[in-house]
Amino acid sequence: MTIREISRRALLNRMGLASVAIGVGAWPEIFPALGQGQDHEKPIESFTGPGPNPHWNSIGPYISEPQKAPLILLTDRPVQLETPREYFQTVFTPNDAFYVRWHLSGIPNAVDLKTWRLQIEGNVNRPVALSLAELVRNFKSVSVAATNQCSGNSRSRLQPRVPGAQWGNGAMGNAMWTGVPLRELLDMAGVREGSLEVQFQGLETGPGPNGYPSNLFLKSLELSNNVIDECVVAYLMNGEPLPMLNGFPVRLVVPGYFATYWIKCLTWVRVLSAADDNFWMKTGYRIPDTPRGNTTPEEMKSGNIKTLPIGRFPVRSFIVSPGGDSKLIPGAPVSLRGIAFSGYGRIVRVEISDDDGRTWSSTALGEDYGPYSFRTWSSSWTPKSAGRYSLAVRATDSKNNGQLDQPIWNPGGYLWNRVERQEFIAGEAS
Repeated sequence: MTIREISRRALLNRMGLASVAIGVGAWPEIFPALGQGQDHEKPIESFTGPGPNPHWNSIGPYISEPQKAPLILLTDRPVQLETPREYFQTVFTPNDAFYVRWHLSGIPNAVDLKTWRLQIEGNVNRPVALSLAELVRNFKSVSVAATNQCSGNSRSRLQPRVPGAQWGNGAMGNAMWTGVPLRELLDMAGVREGSLEVQFQGLETGPGPNGYPSNLFLKSLELSNNVIDECVVAYLMNGEPLPMLNGFPVRLVVPGYFATYWIKCLTWVRVLSAADDNFWMKTGYRIPDTPRGNTTPEEMKSGNIKTLPIGRFPVRSFIVSPGGDSKLIPGAPVSLRGIAFSGYGRIVRVEISDDDGRTWSSTALGEDYGPYSFRTWSSSWTPKSAGRYSLAVRATDSKNNGQLDQPIWNPGGYLWNRVERQEFIAGEAS
């Protein structure tokens, strides 16, 4: 993990906490209560099932929420908002455009920092309760560039369709996260011998999925998992306090892992001496224990498919611009731009193809911000004559993980990473 240190003085100034008498009581005024009764724009078209969604994003109205640019609404109970394509032209996703995904209907709309504490408890020697001011002032801050991607990103591509929010490609974002290493907090509390897992809980509450009541959203990681040493309890996102909808005052950052583990409004960290069998670990967010997590509806119905908790996300790459609505001129060079990322290692190669994958050309990679960050890429491509073109893009990471040009299916709608294509028209194509 690439860690960047920020001086404590600069950090306190950035957060408005530089004075000795920290004005935490004024912070909630920066984060107004969230209203969900906004007037929605009408969607351009109704959803395009039952085939795969042909659009880059999902189909839905745009909605404006406090601290947010207009985003695409999937559901409002729980809140799920998708980031439009144009915001992925830069390596870091703007905070106000960052996608939103909650699991339960009762989400916090304010946090009183005078009473809020991050509590480290469970099978520890010294339970700890830390204010936000203490997290900022008493620990050396670290920063890590990391991609946050919903487990169901691109679910609308799967065939046959599966239940769940029909995300396009915009249930993802990349940010520079700043906070305290989780390991330091665990060491401060003193993990007892015999401990197996660490459980995380935030402030959202409410009924769980139909038939599976679960009034709390809880996720766990095994203490033996090396990612524990990469986790950060983040209070800054791209150098600013987290938006309320993205987890203020702190959220867990689990680099390389799907966002289900990135608990928002993190308030409790519990060390467990037994395996966590709550719904969100035992039943929810599980994938087939098969290559690529791939299976079929028939195999799942047989009951013979073993499952395991979802973990790291696979390699992905996208053409961001131009979009498919751009009319190209035959013989004129086109500047292609996009992003790639992996949960397993830094992106080392991105390639494009205009002949259905028979040949591939390398692209120029942008700055490397670390193994879990978006990496931008660019390339020049020229349509030789008028006609219809399909450009494909694929990426490879430092551990030689790549993308296959094959679909994937599992009942959760997870792990989609097929080679992406963008259709273009040059000239007066028939």
